[in-house]
Amino acid sequence: MNEFTITFDQSRFDVDAIHAFLTEAYWCVGIPHEVVRKAIEGSLCIGALADQKQVGFARLVTDRATFAYLADVYVLPGYRGQGLSYRMLNALFDHPDVQGLRRMLLATRDAHGLYAKFGFTPLAAPPRFMELHKPDLYNTPNISP
Repeated sequence: MNEFTITFDQSRFDVDAIHAFLTEAYWCVGIPHEVVRKAIEGSLCIGALADQKQVGFARLVTDRATFAYLADVYVLPGYRGQGLSYRMLNALFDHPDVQGLRRMLLATRDAHGLYAKFGFTPLAAPPRFMELHKPDLYNTPNISP
């Protein structure tokens, strides 16, 4: 079993590696490198490192007072099955800046079981929620006026 470092220290994150994974992820195909960098800077993030290599990541978009949105959770395929997602999320949800939040949201296609371990459930009142979703934003050519 590998030895892993779980860290909130953004200076230790490999933004190129995070971007390389996310640009192929179903939820943000084609995301630009600059958008990933900016998203990391504006969020509470955690990374998993194996021998200084970025092997996992999770990002919590939060006001650190009332609300958070969990995004960009991943572990590289060769490192899955070792509890890394659970360890990252446990540390993230234990962080002092997210204690007392009234609501946390996330969207997932296939990791419901993982998130249920932390108390996430389907929306209690889906009709109350709305979204503005632009799924092809990163794959649409910029059109100048």
